[in-house]
Amino acid sequence: MNLEKRQIDDLTVELTIAIAPEDYAAAEKKKLAERKRNAEFKGFRRGMAPMSLIQRVYGEQALVESINDVISDQLDGFIHENKLRVLGQPLPSEKQEPHEWVSGNSFTFKYDIATSPELTFTVGKDDKVPYYKINVTKDAKAEMKKNILGQYGEMQEGDSTGENDYIIADLDNGDGVKVEGAYIALRSVAAAKKDVFLARKAGDSFSVNVNEAFENETDRAAMLKVKKEELAGLKPEFTFTILNVKTFVPAADEQATWDKIYGEGVVKSAEEFDAKIEERIVAENTQQANYRFAKDAREYFVKKADIALPEAFLKRWLYSINEGKFTMEDIEKEFDAFLRDFRWQMVRGRVMELFGLKVERKDIEEAAESYAAYQYAMYGMGNVPQNLIKDFARRMLDDERQARNFEEQVEDNKTFAALRENVTLEEKKISQDKFNALA
Repeated sequence: MNLEKRQIDDLTVELTIAIAPEDYAAAEKKKLAERKRNAEFKGFRRGMAPMSLIQRVYGEQALVESINDVISDQLDGFIHENKLRVLGQPLPSEKQEPHEWVSGNSFTFKYDIATSPELTFTVGKDDKVPYYKINVTKDAKAEMKKNILGQYGEMQEGDSTGENDYIIADLDNGDGVKVEGAYIALRSVAAAKKDVFLARKAGDSFSVNVNEAFENETDRAAMLKVKKEELAGLKPEFTFTILNVKTFVPAADEQATWDKIYGEGVVKSAEEFDAKIEERIVAENTQQANYRFAKDAREYFVKKADIALPEAFLKRWLYSINEGKFTMEDIEKEFDAFLRDFRWQMVRGRVMELFGLKVERKDIEEAAESYAAYQYAMYGMGNVPQNLIKDFARRMLDDERQARNFEEQVEDNKTFAALRENVTLEEKKISQDKFNALA
């Protein structure tokens, strides 16, 4: 056995492994003996086939497996002895010559091994990262109040139609197509025909070309209660007779509404309601500020770490591990994004090491449960029993990819929390509009 190392560049070495017959002979003999014990051939009892037959049928397979075992041991030993921080995994060299798999031959293999650069950057108060304080304005509070009261509003009978109202109407095209009690949102009416529907009252009748007024064929078919493919054969001029006007009315700014939003007696005055609104805006602004801090801190420390990577090797590695799912052209297109994420993973690992950050199983479970609760809330289910949330989270964590995503989310959260505590935050007051423009 002979190993020869050649440094290709600062981060990549080529390892040549010369294997003589005696290096693999014992392993090859053992593998053939295992095949013989379990082999079943017509005319022979199990395990009694002659070795010549075993050699003919399984010889090359046993030889390849034996040599691969030797190569694996040599690569692992070389990496361990030299304390290499390997990127990806060793890859056969592009210079590798094909082999003739004949037992008793000597073999030479070349492998490229890429190593990760050692990160030595520190984190301290000398590191300055922007942290934005978004101003809470009267307009923001007014908009938030409007939105909150809107969430708890309801549909009521309206006098005449406005742009955001709804109508219930009978439709008739005089050609046999009648629709009773169609429910129509005026926001779905095309702009060119909107005026026809505005300032209308119950009992009003008017003629409309539905093809022009309702451009979305799926919505039009649903309104007329026909199949989409039947639309082309319909006379499009319909008489609309309004039965009812429905208008959305926000909840009143009063005790009953405050009780409904926050619980009975939690808010007792308009001033306390305003304070709750401001508290919510501050919480949302803080969430936005932390998100922006994470982006800026990530860019700052990736730049500070100045990580050189063996890019040509990594492209080959990506191609190899994806087993033909992507072409090299595909990898080239996404490679810059891959490098950004790869460098950040290395930086994150360094920060976690510096501050002794660990990710426990319960951290990942809590992240999954938080996401599950958020998903339920998105569908208007705010008080879901904890056992359902836990079951949803467990099912997500059964998926290896999703579990890894939650783990990375926790790693990010812990890393950014540590950075916020240990760097200098350059606080900058900013309006919401200017903050939005940063994105």
